[in-house]
Amino acid sequence: MTVLMDEKLIFEIDREGREGYSIPQSDVVKVSPEEVLKELYRKEEIKSLPEVSEVDVVRHFTRLSTYNYAVDYGLYPLGSCTMKYNPKINEYVSRLEGLAYIHPLSDEDNIQGALEILYKLGEALKVITGMDGVTLQPAAGAQGEFTGMQLIRAYLNDRKDSRKIVLIPDSAHGTNPASAHLAGYSIEEIKSGDDGCVDIEYLEKRMNEDVAAVMLTVPNTLGIFEKNIKKICDIVHSKGGCVYIDGANLNALMGKTKPGEWGADVMHINLHKTFSTPHGGGGPGAGPVVCKSNLIPFLPKPVVVKEGERFRLNWNVPKSIGKVHAFFGNFLVCVRALAYIETMGAEGLTEATERAVINANYIRKKLEDVLDIPYKGRTLHEIIFSDKNFPNGVTTMDLAKRLIDYGFHPPTVYFPLIVHGAIMVEPTESEPKEELDRFTDAVKNILKEAEENPEVVKSAPRNSYRKRLDEVLAARNPKINYFG
Repeated sequence: MTVLMDEKLIFEIDREGREGYSIPQSDVVKVSPEEVLKELYRKEEIKSLPEVSEVDVVRHFTRLSTYNYAVDYGLYPLGSCTMKYNPKINEYVSRLEGLAYIHPLSDEDNIQGALEILYKLGEALKVITGMDGVTLQPAAGAQGEFTGMQLIRAYLNDRKDSRKIVLIPDSAHGTNPASAHLAGYSIEEIKSGDDGCVDIEYLEKRMNEDVAAVMLTVPNTLGIFEKNIKKICDIVHSKGGCVYIDGANLNALMGKTKPGEWGADVMHINLHKTFSTPHGGGGPGAGPVVCKSNLIPFLPKPVVVKEGERFRLNWNVPKSIGKVHAFFGNFLVCVRALAYIETMGAEGLTEATERAVINANYIRKKLEDVLDIPYKGRTLHEIIFSDKNFPNGVTTMDLAKRLIDYGFHPPTVYFPLIVHGAIMVEPTESEPKEELDRFTDAVKNILKEAEENPEVVKSAPRNSYRKRLDEVLAARNPKINYFG
């Protein structure tokens, strides 16, 4: 039997005098624990902390955990986020005592194994992407983007080239313009053609000596591969610019093609999307950056190098852009990534790509008769639908909320912005056919409900712990402090 409990805030189960610990009387020293610890006591009472017992705390947070949907529970179809199931062996490896408890200020001689892991991961990422240099420092994708753009800026400055413009397609990830702007550039948008790809004729006319770089998300947020990618790289290079590749969607490319072979100069990789770290809730993550040889002198320092059988951190990088993250980066995310790569092997990584593409196209085929596909280009790892022809005023948000009643986390909605009422679905390689069928059947049922009984859909979710929330009010007037 399922018990639905309306869990209170921990402040609401506060009871004066309850404690979550006890310290026994010592049979060696006849002094009370309070006497021993009195110097450590706070000088002023903290009145805002709840007084709760251990069982209160355990049950409170355990019940809250059941409110949350997770990838271990079912399909998590967030497009552009790659929320896939990850092998538990990689979690086990990352928790090994010799790795999980390394102090970040440890001497190099005492962390040779850790440095070897970082070195091997960097070498693997270079092979996978066809690049020459790598840094593992960036903490996540957006910081990787910023780091990559700083590499381009440093490279151009080094050759006394003060370009000011970065061109970014309207189908790029939303962080791309922000990262380029933060790196000191002005942004210009490139429109997509009807096929969802960059307008080559426009790019050829616009590309000149003022353009520092073109930032491309490949595949883009429509799930479409830039079919003219080699020509794009040639056009940009012919005018002295650089090509940045947003590698967040590497899940659709690895083992099949290498950006370094297209002519790309620099690229970031979201380890937490493609290479096994549970992704969501704000972290953890890592956004390594790989680059071609001309950008290597500017990589963040220190750089992990191998000298004979030893590994060390090289700080002697005169043209480096400097550190972009504390210590060695998000080390345990890197550990998971190397464990994933080593256990999968080259064939396994290629198969993961193939399955991700097959799964997305399976969903496309199952739903193309009931949902509009605004861009007809061939899709890879994700598929974008629109709300065109939804009946009876039902919206994309209504469909997303109703999916909760069917036991699914909603897909990404209203993104990319170039698609009205966008519904962005990425099933990933880890979902079986049965789960994909369950999802597509749910979508079809909801669309049927929208025709026959639209209020059921418009008032969803109906069976969840929380009903329809006023998300606009929550965003504009958030209340994050219990005490007002």
